[in-house]
Amino acid sequence: MELESVKRYLEKGGGGDDDKNKSTMEEMPTKFFERFIMQGLRVDLSEPGRVICSMKVPPRLLNAGNFMHGGATATLVDLVGSAAIFTVGAPSVGVSVEINVSYLDAAFGGEIEIEAKVLRVGKAVAVVSVELRKKDTGKIVAQGRHTKYLAISSKM
Repeated sequence: MELESVKRYLEKGGGGDDDKNKSTMEEMPTKFFERFIMQGLRVDLSEPGRVICSMKVPPRLLNAGNFMHGGATATLVDLVGSAAIFTVGAPSVGVSVEINVSYLDAAFGGEIEIEAKVLRVGKAVAVVSVELRKKDTGKIVAQGRHTKYLAISSKM
């Protein structure tokens, strides 16, 4: 692919000079991204150290191949994993230090289940494991691990 083609691909819809959606994008509400990904998410279980959610994969989260976009999957690892940290009484969910996702199968728009388990919450670091499964078969779509730095409150 030529460099100009790559540039056009990346700038398409991203605020380039000829982007017809530019004014609309700039007017989006804050926290739009989280709402865009999580709309339709249902919390099925919430207990200390564990959260299970489910959702039908909507068309807006599908990539060009018509299966769930990897970025949407990583965002669910981030957001549902962060929610699990709150269930153990952490004062904040902090900031991401590391996030990794292993993509094991494709989700085509059916129902998925997202399970987040807290592995450790210390004074400064929290680690969660998140698994996305096809709800009808239990087949694993992706597994993620998320490490977050928890802001330490000052003792001054």
